[in-house]
Amino acid sequence: MTSGTTEAISIPDEIDRLVRLDGGRLLSCLIINLRDFQLAEDSLQDALESAVMHWSRDGLPGSPSAWLMRTARRKAIDRIRKAASFRSKSAELAALIVLDNAASQDDETEAIADERLKLIFTCCHPALDQKTSVALTLRAIGGLKTEEIARAFVVSPDSMAQRLVRARHKIAKAGIPYEVPGPDGWSQRLDAVLAVIYLIFNEGYAASSQQHLRTELCVEAIRLGRVLTALCPREPEVEGLLALMLLHQSRCATRLDGLGAIVSLEDQDRGRWDRGLIAEGTTLLERALRRGRPGPYQLQAAIVAVHAEGASFAETDWHEVALIYQTLVAMRPNPVFELNHIVALSYAQGPGVALDRLATIAAALGAYQPYHAVRADILARLGQVEPARRAYQEAIRLSGNDAERLFLTQRLGALVGARQTPA
Repeated sequence: MTSGTTEAISIPDEIDRLVRLDGGRLLSCLIINLRDFQLAEDSLQDALESAVMHWSRDGLPGSPSAWLMRTARRKAIDRIRKAASFRSKSAELAALIVLDNAASQDDETEAIADERLKLIFTCCHPALDQKTSVALTLRAIGGLKTEEIARAFVVSPDSMAQRLVRARHKIAKAGIPYEVPGPDGWSQRLDAVLAVIYLIFNEGYAASSQQHLRTELCVEAIRLGRVLTALCPREPEVEGLLALMLLHQSRCATRLDGLGAIVSLEDQDRGRWDRGLIAEGTTLLERALRRGRPGPYQLQAAIVAVHAEGASFAETDWHEVALIYQTLVAMRPNPVFELNHIVALSYAQGPGVALDRLATIAAALGAYQPYHAVRADILARLGQVEPARRAYQEAIRLSGNDAERLFLTQRLGALVGARQTPA
C-alpha cells in the first residue's frame, strides 16, 4: 500500500478517474472470465465500493487496477456461491477460483489489455441492432454510466437500463461467442465495430438531440478508436477512422458561435483549430494510406485533411476534394456521400453544375435535412431567392436541434433581405 496519499488526493475522485481510464479494460476482462455481463458489472461495483472503504483507510495500493480485478473476481465467487443457480455454475466457479489463485498482478495487467477486443466484437455482433451495439459498447468498453448513455440517446435511464438488460439476455440466449472472429468473418465484423464507434463520435459531434455538441461522446469515441488501433495494429481502416475523428475534433472549438448557432466551415476561425490533433490525424492517415488498402474511412479522413491544409476556405483544393468524393462514391455508393460530392463540385465547377446533380438524388434524400440545406445554399448562390427561401424553410422544419435551426434561420434572414433574381 502507498501510505500518506489520502491527504493529497480524494479517494472517490481517484476511483472515478480510474474507472474512466481503466473501467473498460477491467469490465471486459471480468465479462470474458464470467461469461455474464450482469454478474461482471455487479462484481466490479462491489469491488469499487470496497475500494472506497479500504483505500480511504490504507491508502492507494501499488496497482489499483490489479487490486480491483482481484477483488471483483472474489466478489463474483461470493455472488455465485450465494445464488440459487449455484449448482449449475459449479464448473464456472471452479475455473474462476483457479484463475484467481493463479493470477499475479502482472498477469492481470496483461489479461485486462487482451480482452477488450473480444468484447468490442461481442457488443457489435450482427444479431444486435446498431443502437444496442452503441449502448453496449459505451457501457462495457467506454465505461459510461447508464444515465450518461440514456442522455446520449435522449431516453430515460430506466428505458436504457431495460435495453441493456435485453441485450445481455440476447447475448446469453443466442450463445454469441466472446471472441474475435476468424478470417472469414473478420471484415464484416470489423466494419460493424468501426461503424459503431463512428456513430458514437457523430452523436457527440452533431447530436440528434437539442444539444448540438456532446464533447464527452467525441472523447469516448476517440478513446475507443485509440484502443482499437492499439489492439488491431496494421489495420488501415482502423487507423483511418481514428484519423478522421481526430481531424474533425480539431475544429470542435470553432463550430458554434456565442449564440449557440453552427458556424459554417467557411466562417470558422482556422487559427483556433487544434494543430496538434491535425498533425496526429494526418500522420495516422499517411501511415494508413501507405499500407495500400484504401477504404471509406481513410478517404473521408483524406477529405478532412485537405480542408485542414487550406489556409482559408477560398484556398481549399476543391478539385481534390471532389475527386476523393468521386472515388468514395464509387467504392461505397451512398446518396449522402454523393450529396457531399455535389457540395465539392459546387465550389470546384460552379453552383449550376451542382444544382443539376442535386436533382438525381432528390428522391433518395427528400426527408434528409442536409439535402435541403445544401440545395438552399446552392440556389442562394445562383441568386434564386424564392426557391432558396423555400428550401431553407424545409431544412429548418427537418432540423433536429436548436443549433441547426438557429444557423439556418440566420441564413434565411440574410437571404430575405437580398435582391431577388428571376429563376
